[in-house]
Amino acid sequence: MENCVFCRIIAKEVPAQILFEDAQVIVIPDAHPATPVHLLVIPKQHIRSLNELPAGSENLAGHLVIVGRDMAMQYGIAETGYRLIINTGPQAGQSVYHLHLHVLGGMQMPVGLQVKGLR
Repeated sequence: MENCVFCRIIAKEVPAQILFEDAQVIVIPDAHPATPVHLLVIPKQHIRSLNELPAGSENLAGHLVIVGRDMAMQYGIAETGYRLIINTGPQAGQSVYHLHLHVLGGMQMPVGLQVKGLR
């Protein structure tokens, strides 16, 4: 998509610090980090949101999660805890309409950001 900032980063038309890249994804730091470690795992294929992830994309979805985990390990937050988030739609906070996974960590999550387990 020509107006998609992530597509333009993937095409190397917009400069970005690429922390990891393979055939399926790139990883960049979030421009407006919410936590000390805040990375974005972005598929190279333009998919507008999780709602538009095609059937049969289990390998890509799994790859996003595995790369997110590996980045948490690389950035030293795997042992203390981290969060993987996919915002889908405006009420969930999606602001760039290109599927991406947030890797958040490096601090105790504020109570408002914690999801309590079932009791």
